[in-house]
Amino acid sequence: MTAAAVMDLNCDLGEGCGNDAALLAIVSSANIACGAHAGDAITMRRTVQAAVRNNVSIGAHVSYPDREGFGRRDMSLPAETLTAEVRRQLAVLNAVTRAAGARLRYIKAHGALYHRMADDATVADAVIAAIRAFDASLALLTLPGSIAMERAQAQGLRVFGEAFADRAYTDMGRLAPRSRCGAVITDAAVVAQRAVDIAVTGKISSIEGRIISVHARSLCVHGDTPGAVTLARAVRAALEHTGVAVGAFT
Repeated sequence: MTAAAVMDLNCDLGEGCGNDAALLAIVSSANIACGAHAGDAITMRRTVQAAVRNNVSIGAHVSYPDREGFGRRDMSLPAETLTAEVRRQLAVLNAVTRAAGARLRYIKAHGALYHRMADDATVADAVIAAIRAFDASLALLTLPGSIAMERAQAQGLRVFGEAFADRAYTDMGRLAPRSRCGAVITDAAVVAQRAVDIAVTGKISSIEGRIISVHARSLCVHGDTPGAVTLARAVRAALEHTGVAVGAFT
């Protein structure tokens, strides 16, 4: 694999973790919570405004309506209900973004919805339907090689793959459950090296020790991972030292 010339660095923000200002000075794309799993009108406005000041691309971090479980509990919603819910969340963040003189550029699902979309065509199609109905120019950021990516591409959406520098993968190329020991990686040196490996070779070690392929245009560091600011700073520095520029994918 040829090393990436440019790699996006994204982060989940507007979730009340207290790191947003520092992270927005490091990342190139911001996945902003739309009020379903986290966030509210004030938080969205502040996060969007800070993203604009830092010239960071703005994306909608949509999720199941599950504030109590932080969007990490699977929900079985009828397809029509899920489509309407995602459209509602897009409309809320879009209004805030437009008021700040900016533009909503992409969508990334959060937590349980992200993982369900990867393997469930019905759920993937429900989210894709919301994007197409709301604004078909929005890009979808999702798991490479997933059903969500395949279905979105087939339906004419712009789709980009992402990888996670601070999360362990299974042999199947899926994220290891957070309940599993070692699933969340907090060592800055390890996270930075994984980011470089993904950008340069497209390969990393799974949690079981197998070398797997992970092809991505964007790298994520979670805003709620312990030491997120340190991790994001280490990733950016390591990428740039390797000759990979950090820049938004949209």
